[in-house]
Amino acid sequence: MKTIKVKELMLPLEGYATVLQDATLLEAILALEKAQMVLDPTMYKHRAILVLDESGKVVNKITMKNILVALNPNYGKEEGMEVLERSGYSQNLIRSMLAASELWMEPLQLFRERATEQKVGDLVHAPSEDEYIDADATLGEAIHQLVVSPYHSLLVISRDEVVGILRLSDIFIKICNIVKGE
Repeated sequence: MKTIKVKELMLPLEGYATVLQDATLLEAILALEKAQMVLDPTMYKHRAILVLDESGKVVNKITMKNILVALNPNYGKEEGMEVLERSGYSQNLIRSMLAASELWMEPLQLFRERATEQKVGDLVHAPSEDEYIDADATLGEAIHQLVVSPYHSLLVISRDEVVGILRLSDIFIKICNIVKGE
């Protein structure tokens, strides 16, 4: 585990879906779709889009979940969402929240309109320190960081610049191959 470095497992920026901050959600969805089409079929699909500033530097990423939440602004109004995120839920609680807030009850056309109007930059925030990992970190460090954090991927940095993304799925494949003796 100490001999395998993050830079060996990460996906470089060139191989990942990217959009500028002023792109719409629809443009982000299309960028993700395009990146999926050229991805090696043996690899897991991307689940996020890297967001770039006007100079081309990565400012953060948005996930499929971020997009779904942005398409339905009632999530921001729903009481108790932060409690659910921390402590789990029951199916009855989820159903009652859906009914009370009318989540996902609007005509489908409204979601398309939101996707063409909502800007990616409105969704992103400055990443927290635990969303980054150094390119020279070990596989063990990466596993631990992903296991204890809520993230499914980390931004890989080298000399204070994002150079790639490390996905939980890529680490999982590596560990499975080690377990199988490959």
